[in-house]
Amino acid sequence: MLVHRKPKTRYQIQAPMTSLIDIVFMLLIYFLLTTNFMVDEGIKIKLPQAKAATPQIQEEITVYVDLEGQPYIRNKPIPHDRLFTVLKQKINNQADRLVVIKADRAVMLNKAVKVMDIAKAAGAGRLCLATEKGL
Repeated sequence: MLVHRKPKTRYQIQAPMTSLIDIVFMLLIYFLLTTNFMVDEGIKIKLPQAKAATPQIQEEITVYVDLEGQPYIRNKPIPHDRLFTVLKQKINNQADRLVVIKADRAVMLNKAVKVMDIAKAAGAGRLCLATEKGL
């Protein structure tokens, strides 16, 4: 009499996918929460606050004015006597070009207005003084 052994069923090795998926989702949430989506170029200034501030979505020329009244364009200080020629080149005869002045809230008003006058003389069709939305 011949005895046949039954073949044993082999178990498949499976990695625990539940904990792996949990870790991947936690990493995804971590990176989404820690990533800075809004990148602001320019120098560190504290803008004045306004309750009716609206965001600008049009491409603009941004001039920063620090606490001492020094104008900056793209993190580079521009002397007041060269600011006119630099803005004139950037505006390039476009009458509706928006120039945004981001002046520190503690700067003397006279210094911010001087930068606005230079921008207007350079051909800026529209001027805007940037503010933060206040509470």
